Amino acid sequence: MKVGIVGLQGCGKTTLFRALTRGKVKTEDSYGASSGKPNIGVVSVPDRRVDYFARQYNPKKATYASIEFIDGAAQVAKDDGKNKFGSDFFSDVRQVDMLVHVVRAFTSKTGDEPSPMNNIQALNDELALSDLQVIENRIMRVEKQLHGVKKGVTTPATQEMDVLERLKTALEEGKPMSGVQLTPEEKKAISSYDFLTLKAMVIVLNIPESEIASPGETTLKFREFCAEAGLPESELCAEVEMEVSELDDEEEAEFLESVGIKEPARNVLIRECYKELGLISFITAGEPEVRAWTLRAGSKAVEAAGTIHSDLARGFIRAEVANFKEIEAVGSWEAAKQQNVVQLVGKDHIIQDGDVMYIRFKV
Repeated sequence: MKVGIVGLQGCGKTTLFRALTRGKVKTEDSYGASSGKPNIGVVSVPDRRVDYFARQYNPKKATYASIEFIDGAAQVAKDDGKNKFGSDFFSDVRQVDMLVHVVRAFTSKTGDEPSPMNNIQALNDELALSDLQVIENRIMRVEKQLHGVKKGVTTPATQEMDVLERLKTALEEGKPMSGVQLTPEEKKAISSYDFLTLKAMVIVLNIPESEIASPGETTLKFREFCAEAGLPESELCAEVEMEVSELDDEEEAEFLESVGIKEPARNVLIRECYKELGLISFITAGEPEVRAWTLRAGSKAVEAAGTIHSDLARGFIRAEVANFKEIEAVGSWEAAKQQNVVQLVGKDHIIQDGDVMYIRFKV
């Protein structure tokens, strides 16, 4: 799964990228906006359930779920005090699965006061304009396919044109495309367009260090705005998160304890992205490997088996399943089996986040 980081110039999106990747991805001048190359890094999803079983089994390998983050390279220039977006501003993140929109809540180096709500609207307008351009370009191509087609005759091209025109009307009226009623077939037909405004999004407020423990008026208004708009949001100080992320594990733990924080805000954000992507993790655990496997929420046991290996799905018989919370409560998988916590389920059983699985199969 891929997550694109977007935001206006000076919002701190590359600083956040460095925090998320713990400084392991090079982001010097030869990368990023100056070279036209995006910053790309794969990030592990923090999971104490993997940590728990790793302590119990001391496996040869512990594997976490992961997300790929992309920090787009394009810049936003200023023109008469207004943001000027290049035509390629979203090119690096159009094919991602969701967006993280970073918004500045601190005074800029040039003295500009923060205006989070205006910045959110400004970027959302550009997302809509970018999608409108995609639609208009596609309409021009489809129109060529319609030459010679009689009125009233239904073809794939006429059906596509109908959908495109409805979406175009919505955007021109300032309405979200998500509000346009589409059939499952129509939704599938437009999925290849990678519309930005149809992607899941988390808004990240990049706050000053002074507000980490005590949110100011700007942050409180931002929370209220996001709650009313139904926007998932997160707050962090990207600069501090970046500095902390580059410490080793022991130093990081000591720092967090000294300031009374349980975990870095970047971990909370990574898990929030995972959730907004509609993903869950199920666990397999043993001495060879403890691993978190990524699965779509609502998936069945046989689909989980196929995630591990196609042979497991093909030869699926039953699966032994217990949720991590139940296992933790009794102390171990073995104890969970002894106390009848472990269920024996069929292929249609719906897997829940944190389920631990052992699959019985025969090929």
